[in-house]
Amino acid sequence: MKKQDIAVSGMDCASCAALITRKLARTHGVLNASVNYASGRARIEYEEGVVGVDALLAGIRELGYGASTEVGHDQEEKMRKAELGDLRRRLVLGILFTLPAVYIGMFAMDAPYRMEILFLLATPVQFWVGRQFYQGAISAARNMSASMDTLVALGTSTAYAYSVFALLGLAAEQYFEVGASLITLVVLGKYLEAIARGKTSEAIRKLLDLSPKMATVVREGKEVRIPASEIGRGEEMLVRPGERIPADGKVIEGESSVDESMLTGESMPAEKEEGSAVFGGTLNAQGVLHVRAEKVGSETALARIVQMVEDAQGSRAEIQRFADGVSAVFVPVVVVIALATFLVWKFAMGAETSFALVLAVDVLVIACPCALGLATPTAIMVGTGIGAGKGILFKNAQALERMSSVNAVVFDKTGTLTLGKPRVTDVLAAKGVDAGEVLWLAASAEHGSEHPLGRAITDEAEMKGVKLGRTSSFKAVAGKGVHCKIGTHTAYVGNMKLILEAGAKPDADLVKEAKRLEAEAKTVMFVAMDARVLGALALSDSLKEGSPRAVKELRGLGLEVWMLTGDNGKTADAIASRAGITNVIAGVMPDEKAAKVKEIEGKGFRVAMVGDGINDAPALASADLGLAMGSGTDVAIETGDVVLMRSEPMDVVSAFRLGRATVGKIRQNFFWALVYNAIGIPIAAGLLYPNFGILLSPAIAGGAMALSSLSVVANALTLHLWKQ
Repeated sequence: MKKQDIAVSGMDCASCAALITRKLARTHGVLNASVNYASGRARIEYEEGVVGVDALLAGIRELGYGASTEVGHDQEEKMRKAELGDLRRRLVLGILFTLPAVYIGMFAMDAPYRMEILFLLATPVQFWVGRQFYQGAISAARNMSASMDTLVALGTSTAYAYSVFALLGLAAEQYFEVGASLITLVVLGKYLEAIARGKTSEAIRKLLDLSPKMATVVREGKEVRIPASEIGRGEEMLVRPGERIPADGKVIEGESSVDESMLTGESMPAEKEEGSAVFGGTLNAQGVLHVRAEKVGSETALARIVQMVEDAQGSRAEIQRFADGVSAVFVPVVVVIALATFLVWKFAMGAETSFALVLAVDVLVIACPCALGLATPTAIMVGTGIGAGKGILFKNAQALERMSSVNAVVFDKTGTLTLGKPRVTDVLAAKGVDAGEVLWLAASAEHGSEHPLGRAITDEAEMKGVKLGRTSSFKAVAGKGVHCKIGTHTAYVGNMKLILEAGAKPDADLVKEAKRLEAEAKTVMFVAMDARVLGALALSDSLKEGSPRAVKELRGLGLEVWMLTGDNGKTADAIASRAGITNVIAGVMPDEKAAKVKEIEGKGFRVAMVGDGINDAPALASADLGLAMGSGTDVAIETGDVVLMRSEPMDVVSAFRLGRATVGKIRQNFFWALVYNAIGIPIAAGLLYPNFGILLSPAIAGGAMALSSLSVVANALTLHLWKQ
């Protein structure tokens, strides 16, 4: 199976997208096809060897649409500008011919050669400005389908043909200016809609603009200026203050602060020194950096993020099926309603032919399947773009959509709610012993240890400037601690078992204090020299600062919050209590997490699992929604449905809020699109005329149709007002 993205131009509404989708889906060898009207992109999965890309392109072009495999940002910009240029030219010509036609048709009733002039003004509008509607309608008809183009072509052609009959003396009234104004108004709406749709992909353009076009590399000891796309893996890059880093790599010389907000959403600059990882597109704030390129081109974190956002914007939400179902029958139903309107008014109500005809035209042009087609993809494009700018990456539309249905959040503890790195919180000293001596002895003994607790002790000593003693005969005792020689003495650092085996015994006060600290979910390590206990150290994996607030706000959103951990019950309860979590599952091995998530789902919950994206991969995959939390760009992007670029619990809250806000916009768009058609079509059919004398002119109906599509796009764009 192979995947192919194709840029499609010339679509006017969701019916066009549905028509192309059906054509592709019926092609032998195509396994799956999806066309996104808002983004102008088709995504096709096909069997290589059975059907080729050329055949797919030809199939789309046969329908009268443009198709290209060049789907990069630059190509899409060209297509968008070409579309806007064509619409602008047609709009200008339409206005130049329509305004005098409206004046002559409605106000200059006695003008000489009035009908002939109207014919000359309306004909170019009908067949040149409105040519795309005819092309689309003919293409749809050839494929036994119908679209918005069908409605516009039918409505305006009816008004034009009746007017020609009037010109020839075969009918009483003319409607040349009506058809011209309808086409011009619809083209105006399409022009404004195209501008608005262009803004929905603004986030990707901003991300791409961050990548520098040129870079300075060091070759044979000389600085060379080259296009950033030509940087090779392993090359040395020179990045001066104020420049953006051209590719991912490691600092080999220099120190600086780097603004990584475009990747992580973190406003504070990250300090970089020799050995630090840096990422393409980030801004070097101060200091000169020499960087060894490790990932270039499509391998960089920025390129992967852009690809992820593009994939999400091109994916389809489940709720889109509703719009597809409605769009499939919408146009035929409207044509039937228009025909019924004409027949009822002409024969049942005894109205003049011209009156019944105008109402039928009203029905054809006021109906708008575009609004339904735009409802979902525009909101998805804006929502995913906003998320990317804040370090919240939704991998597909379904992830955004599920945010509104999830009712429970399960947190892994280590690295998610906590820092994932133990640190020394307390130093206890026995009577007559200085606390500094306890830390010195413990750090000296642990200097050769690879255990996380040992490293935490040596880090604490280093931070406080403690000079370590020389040791020998180091030995780690699994599950107990370490011992070694310092001079002629033996030092012990470990749990109570190790200390007792060494023949030492802590005093009662020290034991009491140690138990108090253990009740606070801290790990206590005793420190002894020969047979004398000098003191103890307490270590803890501290809660992240934002964890309690995140839990509180998730509950405020109506979500149940759980914590999974491999810690014992006592330690787990203490940490959960500080975080404000009451639902705790302790003693869970990594390979058991997925089963525990399923157990929670079995209780009737729709579960979102939050983990570090690597060790928690099975649990993330088994949950209804997986949120992979990573530190900066060191995150397994392949894991989870949502990637949180920062290790901040509050980003989980932001993801839910943004997801729900986006789904809310989709539902609003559907509501207004349906209400517009449910109210507009009956009024256009003259339902209110007998009792209230209310009628819509075709021009107003056409304007309302154009406005409905524009309002849906504008409503989606209001997501930019969303606050994190």
